[in-house]
Amino acid sequence: MSYEGPEDEAPQPRSRRALTITFAALVPVVLLGWLAYSALGEEPDRPASAASPSASAAPGGTGSPSPSAGPLAGKVVLVDPGHNTGNFRHTAQISKQVDIGTGKKECDTTGTATNAGYPEARFTLDLAHRLRALLERQGATVRLTHDGDRAWGPCVDERARIGNTAHADAAISLHADGSAEGNRGFHVIMPGVVHAGAADTRPIVAPSRKLGALVAGGYRRTTGEPFSNYLGDGTGMVTRTDLGGLNLSTVPKVFIECGNMRDKSDVALLTSGPWRQKAAQGISEGIVSFLHES
Repeated sequence: MSYEGPEDEAPQPRSRRALTITFAALVPVVLLGWLAYSALGEEPDRPASAASPSASAAPGGTGSPSPSAGPLAGKVVLVDPGHNTGNFRHTAQISKQVDIGTGKKECDTTGTATNAGYPEARFTLDLAHRLRALLERQGATVRLTHDGDRAWGPCVDERARIGNTAHADAAISLHADGSAEGNRGFHVIMPGVVHAGAADTRPIVAPSRKLGALVAGGYRRTTGEPFSNYLGDGTGMVTRTDLGGLNLSTVPKVFIECGNMRDKSDVALLTSGPWRQKAAQGISEGIVSFLHES
């Protein structure tokens, strides 16, 4: 659902001379407005067809070439926009069980949405575009697990595999929660120790915790969003062993639940383009710090 302001009032008849003068006066105002918008760095939600022309498919995932120079040249970051706006049309496919090491779980879910209908999958893809742009400016190569170019999915095991195949130096999965009104704030999810079936997180637990702490710090400073008041005991940090995207990863990886899409205070932020730019900046700062220290 789009978020539009009230409709404009019906125009009143004017003379041709008055219309000409009005139009001439509006031109510099519109130009100044466009320049101000550009300065904010906002990138509106967009379909996959409007993605950056530099984007290109790469083995193991969707990505775009990084600049040849920059402090992160040679580093690879996997950005995983949670869910997919088309998942609800493909319930049979996303309900398929996949192996996550500790057992089996659904391929994917539809994700949550605000009470007004703004879907988590749309939020995560927009945030992923913003984060990709910031990291590429630093010289990193960024891979996306999808770029709105798939009808559904990918499944959680494939999302992990894309980062593994890319040999990512860091990976992050972007989400927003769907808890009750009054539960607000963000939390970062880190992998616990899992050594079962196809999963062995032991090599990535420590670096993932470091990545998670740096992402949480950058996100908190940049957005002002509080740590979750309903998970993590006020620390904003949660460890889980039931998520295939973490269990099956062989590279340092965390999830971030950027806020609660059912809490009115968080919704006001999550549905704001300028705020999402701050969110991307905070996440980027945490990833950049991790890569510099690794």
